[in-house]
Amino acid sequence: MTDATSNLTGPQTGEAGFGDYVALLKPRVMTLVVFTAFVGLMVAPGSHHPMVVFASILFIALGGGASGALNMWWDADIDAIMRRTRGRPVPSGAVRGDEALSLGVALSGISVIMLGLAANWVAAGLLAFTIFFYAVIYTMWLKRWTPQNIVIGGAAGAFPPMIGWAAATGGISVESVLMFALIFMWTPPHFWALALFMKSDYADAGVPMLTVTHGRPATRRHILIYTALLAPLAIGTAFSSIGGPVYLAVAVVMNVRFLIGAWAISRRDDAAAEADSYKVEKTFFRFSLYYLFAHFGALMIDAGLARFGWGLW
Repeated sequence: MTDATSNLTGPQTGEAGFGDYVALLKPRVMTLVVFTAFVGLMVAPGSHHPMVVFASILFIALGGGASGALNMWWDADIDAIMRRTRGRPVPSGAVRGDEALSLGVALSGISVIMLGLAANWVAAGLLAFTIFFYAVIYTMWLKRWTPQNIVIGGAAGAFPPMIGWAAATGGISVESVLMFALIFMWTPPHFWALALFMKSDYADAGVPMLTVTHGRPATRRHILIYTALLAPLAIGTAFSSIGGPVYLAVAVVMNVRFLIGAWAISRRDDAAAEADSYKVEKTFFRFSLYYLFAHFGALMIDAGLARFGWGLW
């Protein structure tokens, strides 16, 4: 495990700009957090005051950004080694480690307290636990300890729709757990596909990703297994109270395509993958992004149709 004090200072390439601090918050990850949280809030039963919706999403986004800043603070040593991450603000020297830590802690406190005041304390408690889970359980412990890091750690990315649901309802339900489970089961095949063509990065940084500890053949089998487990869960959600015909159609099409991609990956060997520069794996990884946005977008469409009395379920 890293020595956190080694990340408190670092080489400065110049005065940090606004964009450097935005990058600390992992804006691309925040996009997914905001979108799934918004869907969780909008598909929840009851009326939603626009100001409560706006404030809730704003503070959930800040909480997600706080997690990103804390992650970059702690992981600066391995980020500096990996090609995919060496340009991040802390390892590149644009932002000091102690600045990232201060920003992460400050945003954590602000986001949790303000969400509690704007919505309710159940949602705030879930947000606090999510930040803790990502920054401490995943980043500081699981990521460098076990090849199951992304499986268990994936829970952090799965909480936002539950937080959104709680912001609207003040509680947790089967429906919010289904949204959590959808993201939780999607995360391993999504990240393992990335790891297949980024193996050397994880090996060089000493991160025990499945590709490093068990090899690519085992990783390919795991992708297929998790995709096969994900499909019935994703399609079955259509028959819950948040599902509908639009979601069912999207889920069937996307999961058939996802299964075909996972099967194709499982049938490949390293020689074939290297010969075409991991084209199949990269295609699967890109499709996995569309997969999640399509499912949550369909949930929101069905919820909108139901609110206007056009639901068919």
